[in-house]
Parts: sequence; structure tokens; C-alpha cells
Amino acid sequence: MRALTIGGLALAAGITATGAQDNTQAMKSPRVSPVPVDWAAVATEVAAINAFRPVGRDAPKQTAARAADLMATLNQATGERFDRVAASPVPVLLPFDTAAFLRDRTLVTNAPQAPVATTSVPLGSYFSSYLSGFSAVPFFYPGPSGYDAVVVARAQDMPELGITYPDPIYVQIGGSALLYQLDEPVGLVGWPVAGLDDIPGIRRVYVENYVRYTFVRFGVPYVVAIDCFDGGARYGKIACRDADKIAVRVLKSLRIVGGTPQRELDSISLDTLDRPSGQSTVFSYHSPGDVIPGTGYRGKAGSADYTVYSRIRFPIADAPAFANSQSFMNWGDCDGTGKYGAGFRDGVAAYRCRVNGETLVADEGAAENYSYPWRDNFCETRDFSVGQCPSGFGHQGQDIRPANCKHAPGATRCEPYLHDAVAVRDGMVLRAVNQQSIYIVVNAPNERIRFRYLHMLPRQLDADGYVSGRRVREGEVIGRVGNFYKHERGTSYHLHFDVQVPTKYGWVFVNPYMTLVAAYERLIRGRGQEIRQEIKQDIKQEAGPALKEDIPTASIPVTDAPQPALATPAPAPVAAKPTETPVDSKPTTTTDSGISHDERTQRMEDPLTADGPADAGGRDGGAGDLSHDGTRAGD
Repeated sequence: MRALTIGGLALAAGITATGAQDNTQAMKSPRVSPVPVDWAAVATEVAAINAFRPVGRDAPKQTAARAADLMATLNQATGERFDRVAASPVPVLLPFDTAAFLRDRTLVTNAPQAPVATTSVPLGSYFSSYLSGFSAVPFFYPGPSGYDAVVVARAQDMPELGITYPDPIYVQIGGSALLYQLDEPVGLVGWPVAGLDDIPGIRRVYVENYVRYTFVRFGVPYVVAIDCFDGGARYGKIACRDADKIAVRVLKSLRIVGGTPQRELDSISLDTLDRPSGQSTVFSYHSPGDVIPGTGYRGKAGSADYTVYSRIRFPIADAPAFANSQSFMNWGDCDGTGKYGAGFRDGVAAYRCRVNGETLVADEGAAENYSYPWRDNFCETRDFSVGQCPSGFGHQGQDIRPANCKHAPGATRCEPYLHDAVAVRDGMVLRAVNQQSIYIVVNAPNERIRFRYLHMLPRQLDADGYVSGRRVREGEVIGRVGNFYKHERGTSYHLHFDVQVPTKYGWVFVNPYMTLVAAYERLIRGRGQEIRQEIKQDIKQEAGPALKEDIPTASIPVTDAPQPALATPAPAPVAAKPTETPVDSKPTTTTDSGISHDERTQRMEDPLTADGPADAGGRDGGAGDLSHDGTRAGD
């Protein structure tokens, strides 16, 4: 058994070419449904605004027939504030006093023919005076599948609400022309709704750390959501009872600001499967949901989700790369589940996590960490609410290590910022200045999805202009793999990557594992070998402990020779397939980041200019704390 290769293991388990075909069939595209829009009802509401009100007994017929013309006129006006608002195929709802804006815009437009005194609002104050008491809209992204916006609220501007939370409060608002069909999230909590009887079908839920109001208007599903802590203001988050007050104020202030009628679809076909024909000689991966034994939350299994949610570019620039756990492998912290010493292994301190007793070493660069096969850790033990995990709690995403680890002799930490991270799709950045996480939001025909990256250096992201509104292209280098969590070296050297899709419950986390497998196969131009759970069980009965040694891993050796931490180019990575020509990410040329290991990064004093829409009422420097930066940032 020790001499078996992957092919031998597959043969021993009864897996043949037919099994490989079944592997192909296991991957699947997501189920997505279109949303029909009642534009006649929209036209009636828009026409009721004084600037559009039709005259005559046939007004209802006129408004229904003139929906496109009415919306075009509205878009022309509000497009001065909300860039490309006409691109939304659903009515855009925002806390914006549309009627007052149109009235005052008309007065200013006609100002040369009228006394100055009749101009009720100075030109320079236009965009800050119509947000119903909210501060800004730093993120606004309409497109073929709907729109997303982030509205900033400040408690001091709303003293009547009795909120003492001192920081900006970020409210997510969105309307979708399509919905991903998923089961109800595990752990969803429904709360009663009061004082909003005029919004038919409104529902208030708490899921994945957000208080959310969902409702359907004009046939379109909308969501208003705020990240909060249920039980009081903790972890730097607003208390959910206070977040609820803000959400209600938003809901009562929502008005139509734009959108364009589109041809309605009967169905949506989203084909995300595009796999190479050839087989990789070394790439292997455990099945989705097959977390390291004992590491699931309270003993629960993972999410066996074979869905490839998007045809993405792999998020690390170069192969090889290794998707595995950061907490329950070498140098991991066992995520607070407890560990105990186990002597030494090859001169390095060893230990065991209490959850499974596997012997590990206190060396982040251990060869096992940089080896195939991959392993899913979407649902391994974390304290984060994850509705697609069987336990309702998990990790939210997948950890990925780059090609290799470099550290000085005797050190146990990998040096960061040696490998490039790239945009997985064309999209728009959603990220506040100084924020640890960066989102890439995709709004394309038949697809609405967002991707989050964690642990790159916030100060560098700020300096490079990766803040809300910045547009990125697939494959564009957006940063470098790091170990930043609250401060440098706050976690291990890896990239955390996760995926969210819009559902009738709002944005929810989905398992990115098979999406990453498919992307990696395209990167290395070869299909991986899936190690199915039932196969491993069959083999273990015969092979016992020898199994781990029998599987080719293409492990990357740790560099032991003394060398400058960041000045010397990293060694050429091992190709993940003999036909692949690996290309190195370019190492940094400095040996010191300028930030001490325990120092938080400082907020940039001057706001950065973005490619996207202008801010309402001035730059706020933020677009919503959509990560869990106030707690543990997903890791």
C-alpha cells in the first residue's frame, strides 16, 4: 500500500474512468430564477410626483404606457447624483427625497430667469440635503442584475432615536433582478415587525450576524440589512436593537430614484462549469464538506455542496496553491478548542488539538501545510453564524496558502507579502478606508455575486486606491497574500476567500470550495482527483496510518538557508502539472513594512479618489463594515 500512487488508490477503491466521469457530473451550476417587475405600478408612483403628474382622465393609461419615458426622465435627473442609475433593471429604492430634489433642481435650472431668492437650496448643497438625515451613499453599483448601495448613518445626526453608538453605521440596501435558490439558512431567527404595516409582506429576520428587513415591492425582492450584535453593543458592533431603529428609519424613507424597464426573462441559464479535458498528475482534493475529522462545529459535518457558483479566475496569481485549514493544521491555534503538548517532532515542538488528537508541530512552514490534497474548511469550528452549515456556525469561507513559505532558520513564521492576490472577476470594490477586508461585487447579466478577501495589508490597499467605487478587471493584482488580522502577524500566512449570493433572505454565505477547485483546474490546465469520503474509509481499513504517506502531495519544502526575508525572490514554485509553466508572483523589495507587529494601521488623512460614483454629501471614507473586522475577521 505504501507504494500506491493516486491512481493506485483509486483503482484499489474500485474507481475507474467511469468514476472520473461521475466526478464531472458531481459539479453543478447554481439555480437562479428571474424576477418579473411590475413597471406599470412603478410608472403610476413616479407619475404622482408633481414634476411628472399627467393631466386628464386617462392618466392611469398614460402612466402605464409611458413607464420607459417616465423612468428615462427621472434617470436623467437623478443620474447627476447616482452614477449609471439607469443601468438597474429594477426600480432603485433609496432614502432619498426624490420629489424635493426634482423640485429644487428645476428651480436652480431656471435660476437665470428667476430671482435668486426662489432657489430654495444652494447648488453646492444639492446632494447632501435629500438623504432623509443620512450622511452619505459611498457605494452605489447598479447593473444588469439589480443594484447594491451602502448608506451611512450617524447616531448624533438622529438624537431622537436615543442611540449612543459613536461610529458610522453602515446600512446595506439592494434590489435584485434574480434570486439564487437556496434552502432557508440554518439558524435564521424571525422577529416581529411593528409600525411598518404599509409595506406589504415585510419580514424581519436575523441571520449571519445581520438584522434584515426583506420585502417585495413592484414584484422585486429588496433587502435592508445592518451588521449588529444581538444582545448589546459588543465587538465594536452596534446593538441589534439600535440597528433596528436605523433600519426602520431607512424603510420609511425609501423612494424611487431610477431604473429602466428591460425585457423580462422566463428563465436564467447560468453555466459555470468549464473544466480542462486532461487530468493533473498531482492535484487532488477531498470532497466538499469533508472537514478534518473532529473539527466541525460541535462535531457536525461540513457542507457537501458541489455547486460552482461562478466561473472565476483563481484568487492567487500563481500555482501551486493549497486550500486547507489554518487552525487545525501545523502552527494552528485549534480555534480555542484546547490543545496540549506532545513533546518534539524532528526537533520542533509538537502539540495536539483536543478535538481530534492529531499530532502537529509549531511551525507554520511545515511541509504538510504546503501539500496536496486540498481540504474544505468552510464549516470547521468558528463562532460565526453560517446558514449553509449543518450546525448553523462555521468559518464562512476557505483558507488558501500560496506556493511556499519562507522563514529564517529557527523561525516558525512565514514572511508575508511574497505572493500576489488577483481579482477573480470584473467588478467593483466595496471597502472602507483602513478596513481589513475587501469585497469585489459582480453585477453582470444572469449573475449577481460578491467575493471577499481577508488578511492583506490594509495600509497598502489604501495606498493603491482599493476603496469603494474602484473598478477592477479579472486577473488584476489587487494586493499580496498576508497575515494581517488587527495587526501584522495576527494570523498565519494565507488568503481567506469567501462567496455570497443574493437570496430571498438577503446576501448569504455559500461554500466556495468547488468554485475554487474548478478555477484552480483551469489555472493548472488539469483536472484534480477527488478523494471521496467513502473511498478513504475503504482504504483506511486496509492501509491504516500509511494512507497519508501514500498520496502524492507535491509539497513545497521550507527554505532553511539564511536569506533576507523579503529582498530575495522566492524559489520557483513546483508546477502543479508537468505541462504548466509556473510564473512567480513578484516579491516586495523592502524588508520592513513600517508597522510594528502590535500596531494598528492609522486611518488615511486624505480620502482617495475612486473610479466609481461620487459620494452624496462628501466622502465618508467608508462603505460598510461588511466583514467581521470588529471580532475575528472570519479567521
